[in-house]
Amino acid sequence: MSNEVFLRGQDITRRWGGLVAVNQVSVTLERNCIHAVIGTNGAGKSTLINLLSGEIALSGGSVELLGEDVTAWTQPRRARAGLGRSYQRNTIYPSFSVFENCRLAAQATHQKGWSWWQRADRCPVSTEAARDAAHRAGLDKLLDRTAGMISHGQKRQLEIAMCLATGPKVLLLDEPLAGMGAEETERMLAMLDELRPDHGILLVEHDMDAVFRVADQITVMVNGTVIASGDPDFIRNSSEVREAYLGEGH
Repeated sequence: MSNEVFLRGQDITRRWGGLVAVNQVSVTLERNCIHAVIGTNGAGKSTLINLLSGEIALSGGSVELLGEDVTAWTQPRRARAGLGRSYQRNTIYPSFSVFENCRLAAQATHQKGWSWWQRADRCPVSTEAARDAAHRAGLDKLLDRTAGMISHGQKRQLEIAMCLATGPKVLLLDEPLAGMGAEETERMLAMLDELRPDHGILLVEHDMDAVFRVADQITVMVNGTVIASGDPDFIRNSSEVREAYLGEGH
């Protein structure tokens, strides 16, 4: 069902001294929904992802993941509970194969400290999770390729595959289309559509054409504050949004 809430941030705030980087931002991610966050550079979008993922502590507000208050949880604990994220820059292991990158990500979730005598690369659970994640990300034919040698777009797909290998319900994706050509962008948007039914996805992105094609909900941030939030038609027709960000041509 589409109204099942997977992640909810309420009045999220982050201050550094006198600077308020994120100011009482509320955002909800539902199953089968892609929620895009847009805004100019410095609007607080990546900081918002860092706060939701637990990488940065909140100065105020709360975060709820799959019905549980996780405000005080660390990033690893949130990840184990079903939250995956990607970064603006690739965070893959370039000297390892595509499959090994996925397997290592899966292994972090399916740890077996008691099986110290068993080779980690022979763990059937991690291996299956890795292959499934690579398949969902469209990387079946690249499993044996060295990750550092694949294309930029494929590296972005691999980073999402590594997220999927951990079995998340929530995906926080920070500019997954950055630096992509038209063909790579189409492939990524198709993948997001395929992931949509089983996940709640927050997408930070500068490619407005892609955002309006794929997003169900859009939140617009300026200087750490939300100035508008709603469906794509509402955002497209908002004079405040056009003036602050999109420009009259959109």
